[in-house]
Amino acid sequence: MPPTGAEVKTRPAVFPNDREVVGQLFLAYAQSLPISLDFQNFEHELAGLPGKYAVDNGGAVWLAYRAQATQPSTANLNLPRGTTSELVGTKEKDEQSIGCIAIRPFSANSTTLLESSTSKVTPTTKCELKRLYLTPDARGRGVSKLLMDVALQKARELGYKEMLLDTLSSMTAARTLYTRYGFEEIGSYYESVENAVFYRLVL
Repeated sequence: MPPTGAEVKTRPAVFPNDREVVGQLFLAYAQSLPISLDFQNFEHELAGLPGKYAVDNGGAVWLAYRAQATQPSTANLNLPRGTTSELVGTKEKDEQSIGCIAIRPFSANSTTLLESSTSKVTPTTKCELKRLYLTPDARGRGVSKLLMDVALQKARELGYKEMLLDTLSSMTAARTLYTRYGFEEIGSYYESVENAVFYRLVL
């Protein structure tokens, strides 16, 4: 039975225990896009997890999950070909991870290819919302709202004053979600791909 919003819970990802599941969900996110994330140095980001998403760097990753009694399937995860998993390998017993979201501190060079994903960033009042992803059977059930709520709450707790994000003009569901949370469209804050759209929220 597909998950519903009432069945789903969220929790912070804990590294290194959750590195595998986070990596697999991030890969599934990238695989679901109509573009390559090479311009974001995505492979380097995966190799260095948690990198800029580390708690010590002012970042965080959350998992959305539901309890499950049997060995889960990854058939609907949209993982890249050749990826192996024991269910989006969550390390917590009886959890089926069905989504993720992350925040990281924003700096002028946060998204350049030259910055190491493991390097420290200068303290900032701005953060970026990244890697919002749900497995196909979790969509349309309010799970994205659960993830957005925890990400915004944590950003405020960490003292961030603004949240930035980028998406694609074709991702209408995501854009509608962001607008409902009060995000406003702004000009680009870094060089990106064609049809990229940028948003800002005052926290």
